[in-house]
Amino acid sequence: MKSKLILSICLLFTINNVFAQDRYVVHFSNKNNSPYSINNPLQYLSQRAIDRRTKQGITIDQSDFPVNPSYLNGVSATGAVILNTSRWLNTATVQITNPAQLNAISALSYVSSVGNVGRYGHQKNGKEKFDDEKIILPTINTSVYLRTNSFNYGQATGQTQMIAMDALHNLGYAGEGMMIALLDGGFKDANIMPALDSVFANNQVVATWDFVSNDANVYDDNWHGASVFSCIAANVPGEMVGTAPHAQFLLLRSEDVSSEYIIEEYNYAAAAEYADSVGADVIHSSLGYTTFDDASQDHTYADMNGNTAPATIAADLAAKKGIIVTSSAGNEGNGAWNYISVPADGDSVLAIGAVDQQGMYSSFSSNGPSYDGRVKPDVAAVGGGTFLYMPFNPSVVQANGTSFSGPIIAGAAACLWQSWPTKKNMEIAQAIKRSANQFFNPDTLLGYGIPNFNTAYTVLSLGEINFPSNESLHIYPNPAVKGNTINAYYFSNSKDKIQITLTDAAGRVIMNESSVVNAGYSSVVIPRLMSTGMYLLNIQSEKINVTKRFIVK
Repeated sequence: MKSKLILSICLLFTINNVFAQDRYVVHFSNKNNSPYSINNPLQYLSQRAIDRRTKQGITIDQSDFPVNPSYLNGVSATGAVILNTSRWLNTATVQITNPAQLNAISALSYVSSVGNVGRYGHQKNGKEKFDDEKIILPTINTSVYLRTNSFNYGQATGQTQMIAMDALHNLGYAGEGMMIALLDGGFKDANIMPALDSVFANNQVVATWDFVSNDANVYDDNWHGASVFSCIAANVPGEMVGTAPHAQFLLLRSEDVSSEYIIEEYNYAAAAEYADSVGADVIHSSLGYTTFDDASQDHTYADMNGNTAPATIAADLAAKKGIIVTSSAGNEGNGAWNYISVPADGDSVLAIGAVDQQGMYSSFSSNGPSYDGRVKPDVAAVGGGTFLYMPFNPSVVQANGTSFSGPIIAGAAACLWQSWPTKKNMEIAQAIKRSANQFFNPDTLLGYGIPNFNTAYTVLSLGEINFPSNESLHIYPNPAVKGNTINAYYFSNSKDKIQITLTDAAGRVIMNESSVVNAGYSSVVIPRLMSTGMYLLNIQSEKINVTKRFIVK
């Protein structure tokens, strides 16, 4: 009898010990009787976050309210430990020590549901998430400059000039005044990396927080975020300069790389909301979620519809709050999954695929479209053989992953918005897509293709003008006014030599000249026309012959 009692006690201890590792998400049914007010947003948002909304005409609503504190107190009273909360999802993630606590939480009148989201300290496959991206490739010499630049990019010249980011830098836009939030699995030793010393010397890191360990130290965890950070912020003239070296940064750990559970998507939501409340302009994550260590939590391709996964919902809500949200598309192009991952499927998220240093699709880059047929990834940058820094290597190295093409675009997007501060976040995102070399012929590998940020800058100069999707030549205004400026924009899928001919209705040639255009939009200079009537603008090359008619009144 005594042995049975001991066995029972041991078994009970084992069950409770296992259960103690379980983590749950608590969904609240409402935000009734909230102590927060729309009329006093400084209770829960910084002035910078409020200003971002005001500039873009975004109203503050109850989704901005934090979770009701009395609801959290009720959950805590059961003995559960609250880990993180999400105002947008109206949830809290908690750690439970015994089944009675779970039953007590479920019985609360303001709790709509409770679901398991992970187990602490349990790892199924014995492999950390970013191990495949940790491989350092033999470096190649790409330091020969194509153009004269304000920054000495060194090895990063090719990946910077591929997207014409140097053009924005030459105009003086390197991220000053912009705030970029990076969500990752840790930023190990980023604070002591020589490549990032100027960032810390100039106090460009505004804040840090670890949503896994709930402390401010993000420099003692995984290496991955430090390498992502370097793609944007590195500033070593002659060796490597990132796409937004003068921006401000929030470094936020939301990923536990030692395991994979859906709780990390709720961590993502909490981190994105924190970034919003501080006043971030751009949120980037080189994270992706598909399947988990607990198969019951797995996503399916059908979930890649922009409306299902918690992190995707949060990412789209961040965009709704006026933030540019970028996400690496994923590295499943050669894998069984193949498709993009969460939150890259969001309809307001710029999903970034990967090309190599020659601009060719990198086979590991996850494919589109989204399950509901939207173009994904949206654009691409160098992710195959990206030049970057790793905290355990003092020199610039090359590595593969959309983890590294993503931050290249995130930094560039921040600089583009810096150049047009009165534009809305989605106008910036749309200009990036419109500038890309496959805009009229997107595919499932690279989406709209490789963006050209010099072209995107030009596209934004058009204001609210929308190009019909089937037009490669657009003239505005049409009809035009005699003696006024006429704008013509030509879209090319690749670099091309074109012949431009302008004739009047009688066939008289008014202009006939050649020009070399890059991929994306190019401006065509039309002389001021002092005679009314109909005119024909023709652009011809070995690849295209297009004519557009316009009227001058």
